[in-house]
Amino acid sequence: MEICRLPSQPALIQLRQVQTAGVSSIKTLLFCPYIRCSLGNESSTKKPDSKNGMFLLGMGFVGQFLAADLKSEGWEVTGSCTTTARKQKLEEMGFHAHIFDANEPQLEVLDIMKCHSHLLISIPPVLGVGDPMLQHKELLKERLKDGNLQWLGYLSSTSVYGDSGGAWVDEEFRPRPITESAKARMAAEEGWLHLACDVGVTAQIFRLGGIYGPGRSAIDTILKQEPLSKGQKMRFSRHYTSRIHVADIWQALKASIQRPSPGKIYNVVDDDPAPREQVFTFARNLVEKKWPGHLTSNKSSEDAASLNPQEASRGEKRVSNKRIKSELGVRLLYPTYESGLRSIIEHMENPFRQS
Repeated sequence: MEICRLPSQPALIQLRQVQTAGVSSIKTLLFCPYIRCSLGNESSTKKPDSKNGMFLLGMGFVGQFLAADLKSEGWEVTGSCTTTARKQKLEEMGFHAHIFDANEPQLEVLDIMKCHSHLLISIPPVLGVGDPMLQHKELLKERLKDGNLQWLGYLSSTSVYGDSGGAWVDEEFRPRPITESAKARMAAEEGWLHLACDVGVTAQIFRLGGIYGPGRSAIDTILKQEPLSKGQKMRFSRHYTSRIHVADIWQALKASIQRPSPGKIYNVVDDDPAPREQVFTFARNLVEKKWPGHLTSNKSSEDAASLNPQEASRGEKRVSNKRIKSELGVRLLYPTYESGLRSIIEHMENPFRQS
């Protein structure tokens, strides 16, 4: 496997000399693979909690899966959401949830957050704003520095790498984000790493591929038999798409928690950055084999064929997962999309059954 790197790349950031970049200045940011943050005696002053506790800032698809797994392993789990209806649904699922506005963070929720030993951030940046929480970095530092936090994880995206012409990229590859959302991700990564250093907490960045799992997969899209959105069509036409099963995201996070390395960045993707069209063909075959005669025309292929190929040419890359294997000892449960999709359909109820 040939890894694509840029030459003469500095290894470290001198923290006192670098300002956290916003979305508008991301083009001038000198990115380095990690920030060396010496926690020294700061981290040792944290009061150890008798029980591991995770606060999930943003309890969506990934957060709910992680929360269920954490609870099964004896963790105390709390999360945030943005609406009363969402809070009620999460509580019905057995989770502790707080309504939280990242644009105007409530102090009482921040105080609850700092009582946990671990914090995972999965809220995306907002175009034109950046990471909404990092607008309040001074408030965050003030509220979190004397708490129990020992570990912070930020869920980012492989979109920060931009386009490498289909070459393999690893964590040493210098990101060249193309879209505004990818630039905002890049700025958010830097912001959380710096904040964690200021607070004295071990921080890790996880660059995720396309997330799929039960209820959110190519199989589910095919079963809906609806036209693709423009964004889906653009992804459909790419030669390479890195993806990761939600269960394997937890594999990487758990390994990182067990082997913390301040400032380290990890690509969390499977072994096979296959074309989306190939994945959908495989998924469609699984559906037709299990429930023959229920699918109509192949809307996915028809819709993707209508897209101008030049529109979908951005962001071509193959993302390497060697680091999570070599440094964290991760063994993927679903190393390919075939294994992941087979598992999903094996546990799926018949969606065509008449009630």
